Amino acid sequence: MDTLMNTYGARTLTLVRGEGSRVWDDQGNSYIDAISGIAVCGLGHSHPAVTRALGEQAGTLLHVSNLYNIPQQRRLADLLCEQAGMERVFFSNSGAEANEAAIKLARKYGAAKGVSKPAIIVMENSFHGRTMATLSATGNKKAQEGFAPLLDGFVRVPYNDPEALRAAAAEHKNIVAVLVEPIQGEGGVRVPAPGYLNQLREICDQNDWLLMLDEIQTGNGRTGRYFAFQHNGIQPDVLTTAKGLGNGVPIGACLARGEAGDIFQPGSHGSTFGGNPLACSAGIAVVETLLNEGWIERAAQLGNWLAREFQSRLEGEAKVVNIRGKGLMIGIELDRPCAELIAQARERELLINVTAGNTIRLLPPFILSDAEAEELVTGVVELIRAF
Repeated sequence: MDTLMNTYGARTLTLVRGEGSRVWDDQGNSYIDAISGIAVCGLGHSHPAVTRALGEQAGTLLHVSNLYNIPQQRRLADLLCEQAGMERVFFSNSGAEANEAAIKLARKYGAAKGVSKPAIIVMENSFHGRTMATLSATGNKKAQEGFAPLLDGFVRVPYNDPEALRAAAAEHKNIVAVLVEPIQGEGGVRVPAPGYLNQLREICDQNDWLLMLDEIQTGNGRTGRYFAFQHNGIQPDVLTTAKGLGNGVPIGACLARGEAGDIFQPGSHGSTFGGNPLACSAGIAVVETLLNEGWIERAAQLGNWLAREFQSRLEGEAKVVNIRGKGLMIGIELDRPCAELIAQARERELLINVTAGNTIRLLPPFILSDAEAEELVTGVVELIRAF
């Protein structure tokens, strides 16, 4: 009997080692990891800076309570605030927990303004996590199935439609915040119109709402800027991130500024493990390496090259509906469900992902070499042509 709950279905591949952009299975076969643990290992596997930071911290102090000062936590908070233009950070263990903190923050913000039942605008096709609050905010019926009753307090509108927010403002007088992904990852790598976030910022300012950006997947260099909102030249009130922040070590962060940064007070929120010395040491190593070694610029350049190559080589391929993305976050939408391509890619020593049923999602590490990038493009193009 398998003692693991069957939450991931049948798993036929056993990975035992990783180095750089590659992982090895228990049979000695190697694969290019073109999903980076789902946008986690931007610096690849066994990165020396992260390995060194973890080893040194594990030999010094793994964990203490948040009742005490943790120097590594303060250092990482300073680094993140400097990059994001934010003022305060709450550390958690995952992206879902970071979004949970943002949702609680928004509700408390509303309560402080005398709103008895504060509501948050969320988007169709979104994904924010699997806790009850973040699942309720998520716009995926399949993920929500069987978990009713979900939490109320969410108003759902179409993604990439600013007018829908204006209509919601006229209809609902208890809205206090907007929670949105700059690019919808799980929803199929959906990239909104260039000025979408700018319009959301304007609408939030007009209505005294918090603009809360879920950068769990898009943050930490993935789109070619440290955070995706920086492509738009705006500033959110609340920002969440995780995944790539620890390069494999579980850590999440909810950042805030202005009035939102002062909402939480002692007793408002907390975490036993969030922001412990080990996780924050990993985070510091990741942020400093990304900034000091040019990997974010590499993500932008490599992402542009991959997009151009896919567009060129798949031009005229009838089954390809769209190719979209930003930086090293690429979606190739087909005209049919294509989950079976995951197994076929493994035969070509590629690890890829399919999301939204019909979209090949590629999230390769920033350290992917030019030769590996060519191997990835060639393999995926051949897969699609033969499908």
